[in-house]
Amino acid sequence: MDSLAIILGYGDQQKQYTEVEKENLADEKNRRYLQLIANMTPADILPGISQLLSDAKARHLKLAIASASKNAPTILRQLKLFDQFDAIVDPASLHRGKPDPEIFIKAQNLLQLQADEVVSFEDASAGIAAINAAGQFSVGIGDAKALAAADYFVANTGLLRLESITTAFTKWQNALNKKGDV
Repeated sequence: MDSLAIILGYGDQQKQYTEVEKENLADEKNRRYLQLIANMTPADILPGISQLLSDAKARHLKLAIASASKNAPTILRQLKLFDQFDAIVDPASLHRGKPDPEIFIKAQNLLQLQADEVVSFEDASAGIAAINAAGQFSVGIGDAKALAAADYFVANTGLLRLESITTAFTKWQNALNKKGDV
């Protein structure tokens, strides 16, 4: 319903539909979406992601998915990535959406980490705000202007490199430690 509200908002059509009609539209959108994800294969993995996950696993890093989509596990299975992750946040357990940090804090807790040990990735400004509010290191992927608040930024997933992220993350941790010493 949230994504439908955004779509209708773009067209200034929020008041053109009853709640029942909106629910029907959302159901139809979800049916079509489920058909599309049922046809996904590993060939649909975004550029750079397989290498990033492989590098992270080689370094024994803990990985979680913090997606508000209830379809995330299905997508991960279709892409043959499900087993790469140590935890997946159940969106049904969430009380608040982004920019509230709840989803990222839940992922952190599932991995039994502290906020300053976590690197989280996002492609939306509300998500970056949520990561930052959680006290985690934020990696923005996409539009530079929209993601200006990210601690680290790349224009697309093909530019994600674990070593570069690790270097930026270490500098961020060091800056946090210096603030704590003051």
